Amino acid sequence: MSAAGPLRVVSWHPYPSKPRYVPPLGAVDAHCHVFGPMADFPFSPKAKYLPDDAGPDMLFALRARLGFSRSVVVQASCHGTDNRATLNAIARSGDSCRGVAVVDPAVNVAELEALHASGIRGVRFNFLKRLVGDAPKDKFLEVAKKIEPLGWHVVVYFEADILDEMVPFLEAIPTIVVVDHMGRSSMSEGPEGPQVSAFKQLLDEQPKIWTKVTCPDRLSAVGDPWDDFAAVVRPIVERYPDRVLWGTDWPHPNMEANIPDDGHLVDMIPRIAVTQDLQQRLLVDNPTRLYWL
Repeated sequence: MSAAGPLRVVSWHPYPSKPRYVPPLGAVDAHCHVFGPMADFPFSPKAKYLPDDAGPDMLFALRARLGFSRSVVVQASCHGTDNRATLNAIARSGDSCRGVAVVDPAVNVAELEALHASGIRGVRFNFLKRLVGDAPKDKFLEVAKKIEPLGWHVVVYFEADILDEMVPFLEAIPTIVVVDHMGRSSMSEGPEGPQVSAFKQLLDEQPKIWTKVTCPDRLSAVGDPWDDFAAVVRPIVERYPDRVLWGTDWPHPNMEANIPDDGHLVDMIPRIAVTQDLQQRLLVDNPTRLYWL
């Protein structure tokens, strides 16, 4: 691991433990990122955080340690719409990575087709005000229509307090929609809390919407081993077994004050997907269907 340079931060565990849980063959970490290296792939001038380098070699080494075979690299907001760092990781992966890009709303079909040939299978729309300054829903819908012929999906990141205002936008997207981190619903309210219940109602009403059952380190109110997260998320995995994905969120952007042990994150999997069938769907079948078929 490299040391952080001036004004740059490290947000990943330096010595993650070896998980007790062994994932099934072909398991996919369906939500991770790469940062830089900055010398080759500079960060966006609009970046709200400046992480230390966390490139493909580090990602692949961690993946092997955790027992995973494949990865989905999600474009980090610090790189803006310059997807070269993500594409570099995919190119170096030997077909074991796919990607989710962030694109300029003016992107054209030829540019999208080039991204597809390079392993991109979705676009991400970010609505977190602390990370992005502008999130134009009308322009995003135009992008969603452009990617539909490619068979891509849309990943959407928002917080629970704006779920109601997001619903018409989510309904208007013509592709599969994957909501990051369950829309950051509150874990402290329990499995039947108002935010979790509202999110499950959305999933009930919109079969095209999937979600990532990820980030206990961000969402739990009680800390590792994140018992409140396990209690809330297990029923979600059981209720929507074919519409859930799992990922580490490595290298954990903006988590330098509460860096999780990635081995502990993996050991959460059998607590939220308690049977081999559910684990197979969560880690292999669902991400394979979305990213490799």
